[in-house]
Amino acid sequence: MPNTLFRLQTTRSWDFLGLSPSHSPTSLLYKSRMGDGVIVGMLDSGIWPESKAFNDAGLGPIPSRWKGGCEPAEQFDPAKHCNRKIIGARWFVDGFLAEYGRPLNASGDLEFLSPRDANGHGTHTSSTAVGSFVSNVSYRGIGYGTARGGAPRARLAIYKVCWNVLGGQCSSADILKAFDEAIHDGVDVLSLSIGTAIPLFSDVDDRDGIATGAFHAVARGITVVCGAANDGPAAQTVQNTAPWILTVGASTMDRAFHTLITLGNNETLAGEAIYTGKEIGFTSLLYPEGTTLDPTLAGVCERLSPNATLMAGKVVLCFTYTSRRLAVTIAAEAVKASRGVGVIVAKNPSDGLAPCSDDFPCVEVDYEIGTRILLYFRSARFPVVKLSRTITAVGKAVQAKVAFFSSRGPSSISPAVLKPDVAAPGVNILAATCPFDPLEDNGYAMHSGTSMSTPHVAGIVALLKALHPGWSPAALRSALVTTAWRNNPSGFPIFASANPLKLADPFDMGGGIANPNSAAEPGLVYDAGMPDYIVYLCAMGYNDSEISHLTKKPTHCPTRRPSVTDVNLPSITIPSLRSSITVTRTVTNTGPPESIYWAEIKPPSGTIVTVKPHVLAFNRKTKKMAFGVTVRAVALVNTGYYFGSLVWTDGLHAVRSPLAVRIVNQAPFYSAE
Repeated sequence: MPNTLFRLQTTRSWDFLGLSPSHSPTSLLYKSRMGDGVIVGMLDSGIWPESKAFNDAGLGPIPSRWKGGCEPAEQFDPAKHCNRKIIGARWFVDGFLAEYGRPLNASGDLEFLSPRDANGHGTHTSSTAVGSFVSNVSYRGIGYGTARGGAPRARLAIYKVCWNVLGGQCSSADILKAFDEAIHDGVDVLSLSIGTAIPLFSDVDDRDGIATGAFHAVARGITVVCGAANDGPAAQTVQNTAPWILTVGASTMDRAFHTLITLGNNETLAGEAIYTGKEIGFTSLLYPEGTTLDPTLAGVCERLSPNATLMAGKVVLCFTYTSRRLAVTIAAEAVKASRGVGVIVAKNPSDGLAPCSDDFPCVEVDYEIGTRILLYFRSARFPVVKLSRTITAVGKAVQAKVAFFSSRGPSSISPAVLKPDVAAPGVNILAATCPFDPLEDNGYAMHSGTSMSTPHVAGIVALLKALHPGWSPAALRSALVTTAWRNNPSGFPIFASANPLKLADPFDMGGGIANPNSAAEPGLVYDAGMPDYIVYLCAMGYNDSEISHLTKKPTHCPTRRPSVTDVNLPSITIPSLRSSITVTRTVTNTGPPESIYWAEIKPPSGTIVTVKPHVLAFNRKTKKMAFGVTVRAVALVNTGYYFGSLVWTDGLHAVRSPLAVRIVNQAPFYSAE
């Protein structure tokens, strides 16, 4: 099979998700015994086993069903580096070396031919998912508290498939081999913070080692959790879109890191930074005014160059049109090289923060605040500014939103399958890392990406699996999708960072931000298994040979091609509604045997939605019920996507399915002119 390279997608969060040890003893964290007995496999860049996050204090014996083990290799001794927390550690490099064509260390990057992590990514994701309790953790003095994973008593199996070359590269052949080993070893959950790039491979293409490996894992009851990727906020950038994968977008949480900016006129403004050095007292403020036809060019952050005559001893304000971190880095290095004392970067917010080198003050503000600072600079005779140390803001005043970088739907390969499924915290996540991480501070680092949101959901799935060991991967996903938060704890809707900031929709966050405690008791679930996924593959138009190659079993599609919209997903997406369509769904009752649910419908704009039957009555004999959802277009026009919802409620549970509909009714009219 052809080989393909994949890339790594790059404390407070569990409290935000309602899984604090100080919360009610009826929370999922306690009811699941913190994930005790569940085994989570991480396909990533390895592990730094000396980290305190992987101590096994208080853990019982390794589950007897476990068939895996730890492999001795370079600077990795199973007798020293595995314990009752790290119960498996393997590494896979042959596929990568075949593609790379050179010795592993030819790039000059440090690496170990072993499960040991030289990048920090795998250590960070592993500790986020299942890390043990570690008290008195902070990052450069901020974000102080007790660090832990979502399922701190779950066990960890490491499958190193990503190598510290060119930022982290992973081979599809190695990923497939790791899936094989993980399935044999007996993991319950697999977490992959790995992605490729648009355009996506088809679901039956072996070059998408993740979709292929995940299919076989899910067939054996293993939930596979993957990142949506970091190419947002553009539409159709979501990755890992196969319907058997649980795909995770990234959100912020109810924590922010503010740095106060005080102007000489006593106006105080809030920027964002990770700056823990000394306060920069009132000092000269500079905005590099240009003298060319475009006077703003001199103040563009990426164009700043060292100029000690101009910048020495000053705080420099600049503007950038990019959202990525590179502009901040360039500006900070230029000002620092000029003996300046700080930089204020006005930019479109990108959510993720990082300290500048040598803890140089680099504060990010939006364009509005940047313009206010600029107007002050231009009006004051001797403009001065003060930069304070970073302070941590926590609570309802800080509203969570979908992260700017989080990849968005609809899926470019199967738009009738809503992706991502859910979102979870993935911005400024404090977790363990290895000593070679450039951002490491006392064994911990703060990183952002769907790489960080993915292990949050993997940890939640581990808790749910401990509580409901008989639930299928589809049932676990359904529980998360249909109970997810669409509003912040304050009651205000969740927004999505974009250009401009907007209300979040299902293509931004799927069902919403994962809500673990509600997912533990969802009421109803939309279950699915291999027959459903075969229907999906047939509906996608793959032939019998391609599908049989994926399933490793003779498979024959029906003569009449099925519809993707009839796959039993916890959402309904209709990418091309012409007049009307009826889709079917089946729900399984997981609550009290005698339950009655009725439908509440919020139709997408331009549609009429009806449900038959409108009431579902369950009893001890009737645990599953099917229903039909008919969606009719009101106007014969072409539209973009509109969104709504179908909620089944019994007065206690609210089982919410997102609806996404695009009306495509008229062919384009081409004028002869």
